Amino acid sequence: MSEAATADLKLIVFQLKEKEYAIPVNQVRSIEKVQHITRVPRTAGFVKGVINLRGVVTPIISLRNRFNLEEAEYNDHTRVIIAVMDDIEVGLIVDSANDVMDVPHESVEPPPEVVGTEEADFIKGVAKINKRLMILIDLEKVFNPAELEIFSGTAGM
Repeated sequence: MSEAATADLKLIVFQLKEKEYAIPVNQVRSIEKVQHITRVPRTAGFVKGVINLRGVVTPIISLRNRFNLEEAEYNDHTRVIIAVMDDIEVGLIVDSANDVMDVPHESVEPPPEVVGTEEADFIKGVAKINKRLMILIDLEKVFNPAELEIFSGTAGM
């Protein structure tokens, strides 16, 4: 095996309703506090709107809505993870984000066959570290460009 294949995965770990989720650090641009979100009409229910982040209009997705979890009030721990995929920047609202972990590749297992939860479609794998279980998110499926198409023309807002 090559050295790159044996290197640990570097993950940003975040919480949603008592569960830990993770996405690769290389897909994260920054982690921000929640700021004013401008609602955009006729967007998918999980799209909260857009923010102006350092001059860039960025769509904001509620991961709780995306996974069909009940909404929660934003608090001091609520964060927006600015994730990047195929040059698309999207903010993901999470309950908290406070951990960066190195996870050995062999600790990652494929998603369970029958998860029985709404977020099952968005799961890439599960990482077990000591007694912690982290659900690895597949950002390609979370972003679904067809549902975010409205944002292709928002730069002039």
